[in-house]
Amino acid sequence: MTQLRSHPRLIRKLQEALGDQLCVALDDVNVVEIMLNPDGRLFIERLGHGVAPVGQMAAATAEIVIGSVAHALQSEADDGRPIISGELPIGGHRFEGLLPPVVTAPAFTIRRRASRRIPLDDYVMLKVMTERQAEIIRNAVRSRLNIVISGGTGSGKTTLANAIIAEIADTAPDDRILILEDTTELQCPAENLVALHTSDTVDMARLLKSTMRLRPDRIIVGEVRDGAALTLLKAWNTGHPGGVTTIHSNTAMSALRRLEQLTAEVSQQPMQEVIGEAVDLIVSIERSGRGRRVRDIIHVERFAGGRYHTESYAETDEAPHVA
Repeated sequence: MTQLRSHPRLIRKLQEALGDQLCVALDDVNVVEIMLNPDGRLFIERLGHGVAPVGQMAAATAEIVIGSVAHALQSEADDGRPIISGELPIGGHRFEGLLPPVVTAPAFTIRRRASRRIPLDDYVMLKVMTERQAEIIRNAVRSRLNIVISGGTGSGKTTLANAIIAEIADTAPDDRILILEDTTELQCPAENLVALHTSDTVDMARLLKSTMRLRPDRIIVGEVRDGAALTLLKAWNTGHPGGVTTIHSNTAMSALRRLEQLTAEVSQQPMQEVIGEAVDLIVSIERSGRGRRVRDIIHVERFAGGRYHTESYAETDEAPHVA
């Protein structure tokens, strides 16, 4: 009961430390990320406007912010535990806080949780992707292809994943969808939905194993970043097609190499054939000075003869299809 009573006070303390400007930014649907650097300078990234400086925050105030988030996560922030990762108790946004000695002064980033889904039609209208690219993705969803979204930090992988998940829910409304994440970011309008989250004692690989007993039609993982990638690939290969995941990689082809690296963390045997069999479509999105855009889309046919057999789809190409 003490924790429940103190929660409103904790929220007020955090809001006061963040200040009116950042609290307003957290309510702004156009805000992507809030960043505090060790020198005390604050930056905000907004859709269509890039990153801009918005003032400063004192180190003592930043310590209050990080300490408050740590307390909400039932943890501590100090010299021995200088990194705080988790969900901001305001809005569930993704928070990463750093304290000395890993930085010279307190720093944090808040990745704002998307409050609205951007449909694929809007991606076309905003020239993030072409009409042909949107149709290739839609056809992949209808054909129950496994889709990997690749991109660098802040490229918009999660937002694009949400758009594709919305297409899945619209195309296959009766499918039972299981979403696995470390931090809640994905949104799914499907009625038959189970969302699972990792914890300090349950990692992604364990969640995936449990997922196989929950009768999924489609398995969606927020991001693969370790050896759990192999468990996901095997799940996709054993009667659960039509899944989606994201991976940190700058190009579509390098996403395949990244998957090789991740599967090698848990297997001494090369897994190229498993990758070539499980992954059907890779959509690469990037962020540049002109904004975000889908860089390329490749269809992975198989791995044979020591290489991946792929086809890159340009605007005029025919979309991949599985009968």
